[in-house]
Amino acid sequence: MRVIDCGLIGFHEAFALQEMLAAGIAAGREDETLLLLEHHPIYTIGSGGDRANILDPTLTVESINRGGDVTWHGPGQVVGYPLVNLGKRGRDLHRWLRFLEELLVATLTSFGINGWCRHGSTGVWTGRGKIAFIGVGVRRWVTMHGFALNVHPDLRAYKQINPCGLPGCPVTSMELEGGVTATDAAVRVQLKKDFERLLNERMMQHSALG
Repeated sequence: MRVIDCGLIGFHEAFALQEMLAAGIAAGREDETLLLLEHHPIYTIGSGGDRANILDPTLTVESINRGGDVTWHGPGQVVGYPLVNLGKRGRDLHRWLRFLEELLVATLTSFGINGWCRHGSTGVWTGRGKIAFIGVGVRRWVTMHGFALNVHPDLRAYKQINPCGLPGCPVTSMELEGGVTATDAAVRVQLKKDFERLLNERMMQHSALG
């Protein structure tokens, strides 16, 4: 498993990198890869999202080939795009979503924050609201897109949308939750550790399915 820290990168640049890597992984030319990064401010909506959840009609919102509804990415948020070959790891998208939730809960725990999942609502929550967001896609059973974890973003950006299609959804961050002070760099390091450990434990690789 290769991990690339892309730093601050444009959304479309990151998407092009994902597409290139996904094609290479599916063809056996590239290793599975976890991209960790931060985006310039952008709103995106999944292919099945409801544009009625965009509350400000002046917003520019990019449609993208992932699941989930409208969300925001921007500074102070750590984004992870795992490109993993599910053809060698069970071809179970539901299991993959649960894996990503477990990953985020584990990382939050490392910083003294108690996060949990809600039945029927993908992502991770705390007592103050939603702290991590998940939206995935697959190309030839290679995963794309992934998760976004709020470390210390300007949460006012969420007031212009129904986050993940949930009206009135409260949104929080690691900064608001207190616990151990977390920097973006420290969170990326911990996510890398937890991802590599849990992938080997929960999504063990086997021979590709025909």
